[in-house]
Amino acid sequence: MINRTTLKIWRESKDYLLITLGLMSYALGWVCFLLPYQITTGGITGVSAIIYYATGLEIQVSYFIINAIFLAFALKILGFKFCIKTIYAVFMLTFLLWLFQQIMKDDNGQLIKVIGEGQDFMGCILGSVMCGFGIAFVFLHNGSTGGTDIIAAIVNKYRDITFGRMMMYCDMCIISSCYFVFHDWRRVVFGFVTLIIMSLVMDYVVNSARQSVQFLIFSHKYDELADAIMKRLHRGVTVVDGTGWYSKHPVKVIIVIAKRSQNISLFRLIKDIDPNAFISQSNVVGVYGEGFDKIKVK
Repeated sequence: MINRTTLKIWRESKDYLLITLGLMSYALGWVCFLLPYQITTGGITGVSAIIYYATGLEIQVSYFIINAIFLAFALKILGFKFCIKTIYAVFMLTFLLWLFQQIMKDDNGQLIKVIGEGQDFMGCILGSVMCGFGIAFVFLHNGSTGGTDIIAAIVNKYRDITFGRMMMYCDMCIISSCYFVFHDWRRVVFGFVTLIIMSLVMDYVVNSARQSVQFLIFSHKYDELADAIMKRLHRGVTVVDGTGWYSKHPVKVIIVIAKRSQNISLFRLIKDIDPNAFISQSNVVGVYGEGFDKIKVK
C-alpha cells in the first residue's frame, strides 16, 4: 500500500510539473510574441487581450475573473480531479502572465518586441506555435487553461471532435470582435492565422497521443488485471483462452483496445499488479464502436 501511494504521489507531482511547463510555453508565447505586436486570438486569454488593448487592464486580471465563472460549471461536468488541475492551471497561468510581463517590460513600462519592429507576422507564427504546444501539453496531463478550453474538453468528452476544431468554433466570434477595438481587418486576419496555427499544433500534439492501440496481455493475474482495467481505466476487456505451445500449459490472454493517451496509465496499472506480465502492443488503423469513432458510411 505504501509503494502504491508513493507511486501515485510521484505521478501526480509529475503531471503538475509537466502542466507547469506547458503553461510556461503558453504564457511566453503571449508575452514575448502576441501582446507586444497587439495580436489576439480566441479563448478567454484572447478576450482578456482585447480588453488589455482597449483599456490597458493587464491581461491576467480579466483572465482570472472570467475563468472563476467557468470553473463553476467545470466542477460539475468534468469532475473534481480534472478541476483541481484546472484551478491550479488558472492560478499558475495568472501568475506566469504577470511574472513574464514584469520581466519583459522596458523602462517605459512597454513590452519589449523580442524580434524587432515590424515583425508582426513572425510574432504571430512564433506565438501561436508556443501557445498551441503549451495548451496541448496541459491537456495531455489532464489539465486545462480554463475558459473555452473547458468547453472543448466538455464537448470532447461526449463527442468525437478534436480539441483544436472545437476551440476554433468557439473562438471565431472572439477574434472577429477585435475589429471593434482596432478598426483594422489586418488584425482580424492575424488573429485567425494565429488560431489556425494553434489548432494545427494542438491537434498534432494531442492526436499523436490519442490514436488507438491494441494490447495483448499474458498474466497469471488476469482476473485482477481485467477488473482493474475496467474499473480504473473504464475500458472494455476481453479474456480468451490460449495455450503456451512450448510448455503446453493453458494461459489466459487479455485483449484491450485503448486510446494512445492511456498507454502510460495502462502500463502503470499492469506494473502495479503483475510486473512479470508479458505484453504486446500494436497500433490500430481504425477502431469503431462504443467509446471510439462512430461508423460513418454513406
